[in-house]
Amino acid sequence: MHRIDIPRKSIYRLSIYQRCLAKLRENSVDTVSSEALAKAAGVKPTQLRKDLTYFGQFGTRGLGYNVEALVKIISEVLGHNRLQPVILVGAGNLGSALLRYGGFRKEGFEVIAAFDLAPRPQPGLGIPIYATSEMPQFIRTNQVKMAILTVPTSGAQAVTNQMVEAGIQAILNFSPTILDVPDHVVVNSVDLAVELENLSYFIR
Repeated sequence: MHRIDIPRKSIYRLSIYQRCLAKLRENSVDTVSSEALAKAAGVKPTQLRKDLTYFGQFGTRGLGYNVEALVKIISEVLGHNRLQPVILVGAGNLGSALLRYGGFRKEGFEVIAAFDLAPRPQPGLGIPIYATSEMPQFIRTNQVKMAILTVPTSGAQAVTNQMVEAGIQAILNFSPTILDVPDHVVVNSVDLAVELENLSYFIR
């Protein structure tokens, strides 16, 4: 599918729509109105329709969207019609927990290797763990474009520089630091401490 330049927030919402549609398909629902899908996704119907118009005109007035067709279209846009190879860098406590998470493949992503400064065998993992020094060549050889970063703050930028130079274009960053990357590289940061801090505001 031709790459379309659309807002990052719309891409994020596409993932939410896809999960809602998957639930509908599991329940043998064939069609869904924009109002019902928007409510399930937690957005306004006008926002949902605007997001979908980036990719064409879908739905039939009075009938709604065909669930199966919309799942297919969004899967193509998000790249879920094939497994997207991903590497993980930093196989410590958090990294190891993510490597054992079984939900990535279900959503179209396959963690094919992990890297660490001091790689050690992890029985039953099923994913090879290599020395960080082997990472650039692995990225180039396997044409990997996505990475999960779970290294300490002190080494995050240096590792990021190596990944970007080798061809990584998208990083899910769990290191509590702001990464400096070129414009063509996308970084989504997850700071667990900040998220907990935000939640604590609502505790009374």
